[in-house]
Amino acid sequence: MERATGYCGKMILSHKYKFIFIKTAKTAGTSIEVFLSKHCGPEDIVTPIAPTVEGHQPRNYEGFINPVPEILQRPGKLFSVLRDKFYNHMAAHEVRNRVPADVWNSYFKFCVERNPWDKVLSHYHMHAAREGGSLSLDEYLARGRFPINFFRYTDRSGTKIIIDRILRYENLVAELSEVFSQLKIPFDGTLGVTAKSGYRSDRRPYQEVFNDEQRKIVEKAFAKEIKLHCYRFEP
Repeated sequence: MERATGYCGKMILSHKYKFIFIKTAKTAGTSIEVFLSKHCGPEDIVTPIAPTVEGHQPRNYEGFINPVPEILQRPGKLFSVLRDKFYNHMAAHEVRNRVPADVWNSYFKFCVERNPWDKVLSHYHMHAAREGGSLSLDEYLARGRFPINFFRYTDRSGTKIIIDRILRYENLVAELSEVFSQLKIPFDGTLGVTAKSGYRSDRRPYQEVFNDEQRKIVEKAFAKEIKLHCYRFEP
């Protein structure tokens, strides 16, 4: 079997354990990446994290890819396809184009998703901290730049899920335990790192933070994810 190589930003492809991990935004993805990198084999593809995180072990993230399938779907994008190879937060349907068919069809493909209101609140606190704490929630919402993930694990239409399992952030440890047990990855119930967790000082639940107008902004922006996963604004 031809091994998939190439620069695969924010994605891990393990031949040792036969899985593809698609990273999504604000879902403990970096912590999962660091954990998995410690268990991956020498031929697995593990990409760098910027800024670097202690314990993360990137490898095999540069190399040749077959650009033809992507070029056929993206006419006129030859140079960007060759330049980008596997890139930051790459969507699953693009990964599918760039790995051998037997790898895509036989490896276990998974990611994590999160209640959109909770995810937005986490994203807001990260940006507020990076901007010195002066960013208000209304200012953040007005920008309209949200951690939307559905396109990362669906087909090009954004309506059909094309990976094997989407874990719920709300039940992350239990669901990771199931997946890692299935894949025979050693796991003692902790990832051992909580990357990016220090941004949020206000730990109130999202139900106590959003007013009705703010709630509806999130509901509209994440309509596809809410429909795909039956999320709701819990009372």
